[in-house]
Amino acid sequence: MKEKQALLGKLALLTATLIWGSSFLVMKSALDDIDTCYLLAIRFTGAFILLAIIFYRRLKQLNWTYIINGFWMGTWLISAYIIQTVGLIYTTPGKNAFLTATYCVLVPFFFWFLTKEKPDIFNIAAALLCIMGIGFVSLGKDFSVGFGDILSIICGIFYAIHIVISAKYTRGKVDVILLTIVQFFFAALWSWGGGLLFEEFPTNMSNSAWFSLAYLSIFATAIALCCQMVGIQKTSPAVASLILSLEAVFGVMFSVLAGAESISLQLIIGFVLIFLAIMVSETKLEFIRNLF
Repeated sequence: MKEKQALLGKLALLTATLIWGSSFLVMKSALDDIDTCYLLAIRFTGAFILLAIIFYRRLKQLNWTYIINGFWMGTWLISAYIIQTVGLIYTTPGKNAFLTATYCVLVPFFFWFLTKEKPDIFNIAAALLCIMGIGFVSLGKDFSVGFGDILSIICGIFYAIHIVISAKYTRGKVDVILLTIVQFFFAALWSWGGGLLFEEFPTNMSNSAWFSLAYLSIFATAIALCCQMVGIQKTSPAVASLILSLEAVFGVMFSVLAGAESISLQLIIGFVLIFLAIMVSETKLEFIRNLF
């Protein structure tokens, strides 16, 4: 039974990564018509309403624990999304995806802070590989770092925090769907506040922008984040981080297929180093050691 639950969790996480990998291009396109906070406000409001309607019976279980935990999860989540979305304006979808994926390497270090379990030699080696990879990906030929690249890396830090607290709050008998609904509510609330304070409300959006928002709300938010929450609950944080890291690979793949990414040797080396860092951190190279 546990094996089936673990398999279900892995499939849910893989589904989320596939959807998110395609969403970088969609979001990049939508940003031509709508500013960051309003884009996220519509995205999370749509996802919140959709899930609240479908799972309205679960709202009866709502209590202060769900509200408080959902508040913190929604706050960290929307912080990461805002930083990532702004970063996407100033860099390519592929670089944004790969630099954001560095959260997988950071998760063990943040768990050290919470549980006092020190990172092992593999985590340290992964961190060094990741730093080298970030250098290849984000440094230009003149060793300058783009603004979008810096934001993408900061976004990875916020995602790591979100994964850690999500793993903490979904343990035990927790209704992850209800927790996701509450999380979406607060993410939407923060987004509307940011839009009203700092952005101009969009009044003339193209049909393609509305299509992008519908895709982001239904698939990239409601479905994908529900899959992530289910996956985190049914698998270990290390396994979840490894599978979620494939988002970066799919992000680059879709970007290249759409002709939005210009691949260079320097970029490939950086991608390989970051991917190796994720593999070392999450698998401890067990698949190699088992050969001997």
